[in-house]
Amino acid sequence: MVTKQLNDSPDEADLTRADSLAREIFSDVANKWAFLIIESLGERTLRFSEVRGEVEGISHKMLTQNLRMLERNGLVERTVHPTVPPRVEYTLTEPGRALRSTVGGMCDWTRRHFRHIEASRHRFDG
Repeated sequence: MVTKQLNDSPDEADLTRADSLAREIFSDVANKWAFLIIESLGERTLRFSEVRGEVEGISHKMLTQNLRMLERNGLVERTVHPTVPPRVEYTLTEPGRALRSTVGGMCDWTRRHFRHIEASRHRFDG
């Protein structure tokens, strides 16, 4: 994956620009699996299997990809304990916890407006 490099230009943080680093970051973290992983980790430290148990329906491959992406973006910290077999744990970093407040807001919004959205979809789809 080719990643843009930050060059201290204000354009890099402009989500409206197709070539901005901010848009790349937004694209990475604004997906349902990332949101659900961030929400499930919360203030806890979980092992891979525990995260998978919290996020119903996620495949092993998709969980691996999203945890790596979140780690790459500095939102999740991965700790490997030197045991046999190795024990790997995941926890949110400070920026990850800050993002969790936004994710939590999205989850709350979904719960509050679920019935309205469901009714609208029913009317639209006939």
